[in-house]
Amino acid sequence: MLPQEIIRRKRDRQELTNEEICFFIKGITDGSIADCQIGSFTMAAFLNGLSAEETASLTLAMRDSGEILKWSKLDAPIVDKHSSGGVGDKISLMLAPMLAAAGVYVPMISGRGLGHTGGTSDKLDSIPGYNTQPSRDLFFQTVKDVGCAIIGQTGNLAPADKKIYAIRDVSATVESIPLITASILSKKLAAGLDNLIMDVKFGNGAFMEDIDTAQELARSIVDVAKLAGTQAKALLTDMNQVLGTTVGNAVEVKEAVDYLKGSYRDIRLHNITLNLASELLVMSKCFDNINDARGNLIKILDSGKALEVFAHMIANLGGPADFIEKTDKYLPQAAIIKPVFPLCAGYVESMNTRNIGLSIIGLKGGRTTPEQKLDYASGYTSFCQIGDYVDEQTPIAFVHAANEEDYNFAADELQRNIITSIDKPKLLPPIFKTME
Repeated sequence: MLPQEIIRRKRDRQELTNEEICFFIKGITDGSIADCQIGSFTMAAFLNGLSAEETASLTLAMRDSGEILKWSKLDAPIVDKHSSGGVGDKISLMLAPMLAAAGVYVPMISGRGLGHTGGTSDKLDSIPGYNTQPSRDLFFQTVKDVGCAIIGQTGNLAPADKKIYAIRDVSATVESIPLITASILSKKLAAGLDNLIMDVKFGNGAFMEDIDTAQELARSIVDVAKLAGTQAKALLTDMNQVLGTTVGNAVEVKEAVDYLKGSYRDIRLHNITLNLASELLVMSKCFDNINDARGNLIKILDSGKALEVFAHMIANLGGPADFIEKTDKYLPQAAIIKPVFPLCAGYVESMNTRNIGLSIIGLKGGRTTPEQKLDYASGYTSFCQIGDYVDEQTPIAFVHAANEEDYNFAADELQRNIITSIDKPKLLPPIFKTME
């Protein structure tokens, strides 16, 4: 086979065979296929699309390009959740210990921040000592002993995807649904999952702003996962506003701890988390229906069992043994914590969630270069929600910043990107649709 012939066939809208796709991915992995050929292939796929069968072949070939985790010694289903990215999305921090407390195993491999969206690994890096890049043995042992482990991405899983993604990023081919599907699923399938739940977000704070495009991505992931032999469902959730009441790294960890403790649970965040976890438990045959699973999860939360699992995970992966008891002591604190008030009093009608996410980068809580050191303490707390009333005494948020200059920047960004109205707006449901 010749790589240029495979590119030509896809350029001419012909369907590639499984053998052709496997040959091409093997060449990417061993370096025999040039970067320009990878770029040409991704552009041909971007312009002409891939069928579900082609996408499944691509997914499995990328999965098989590296290590595939085996969990044969575990006696319960292996599950995971993946989010398409949002602002204030700290669901993984609560969902993994909740699921582990319910009796399934959650080996969760999370990512860094990407663009305007925060990364779960970055949030966990704000905990002193927590190791998001543990050895393979420590990762396996933590999953076995605790029930869950949330770590960063490893180069041993789907290395072909890493190479392809780097080229997509600089060749204007990121927004291809088949390529996004293969990228997500190759890593998840390499983690040895039985069941996967996808949180596909839509709205002005999501990568897929348009609901139709979000549905197309959700359908592609569910269908291709099935063809690859893994059961998957997708929830379409609203990202037209910040999720929860915090945005940033350490402040989101604090909100997750408060959630698990039961001291405060934002209703939208609570509903989405419970629904994602319930769907996974039903898929895993732990419960017959969503209502039973949801009721059990609430009992797990209220009993403190999920909080206990979270504490054990942190300690096993190098964090403080008393982190739950002394969260404020261990998490970094900003030098300046000050409120921001609206330009006009009224009900919060809308917000430009993407710009709010980007403003975290301005506070140095997100990266402009891969090697950048983050300010984990920066961010927002007590963040308003659509429908909240704000005025000169009720702030839209509190800014956590390193200095006055950063505070002024963030205050200006929030005031410009949060719109108020004299009329209370109609609220959208946090979950639009379930696809299976």
